[in-house]
Amino acid sequence: MSLSRKRRKELTRLRKSADELWSHQQEVLERANAIAREVGRQAGVLTREEVVPRVRDRYDNILRPRVQATQELAEGVRHQVVDKVLPGLGTAIGTVMSVGDVARDARVRAAINRVRFQKPVVIEKKGLGAGSYLAIGVGLAAAVGVAYAVWQTFRADDELWVAEDEPAAATSVED
Repeated sequence: MSLSRKRRKELTRLRKSADELWSHQQEVLERANAIAREVGRQAGVLTREEVVPRVRDRYDNILRPRVQATQELAEGVRHQVVDKVLPGLGTAIGTVMSVGDVARDARVRAAINRVRFQKPVVIEKKGLGAGSYLAIGVGLAAAVGVAYAVWQTFRADDELWVAEDEPAAATSVED
């Protein structure tokens, strides 16, 4: 294939323009990469200087006291349950069992049989008094408080736990 001299010059000019364009694109890409590296470095510096101290401060001032208060509350509830409720339950169960033993006793059965033949005495019973309602309310409030404390203690709060130490790689980033 033979090309005219005019066509060869045009092709040569086009090749030079393409080579020049290619070199300009390479320069632009190099500058974009350099800018991206600088942005990454500045983001790391900003994170170390601004974000990490703020997060640490919020954790120390807001989250940690609440977690400690919840732990103290749970410990108090555990103390109340172990030291007061469980012994009371044990006493109540023991009392019920001893009442069952007493009911099986022959002397008690004989006394009950004697009472059956007597005319029953009817005592007029009045409704619940204010003290009964107050006792029921206090009992319900205590049960709700214990249930809430147990729920707070055992629920999964994975997002609340933040590692106290930063990884070594995050602190050794250099400028």
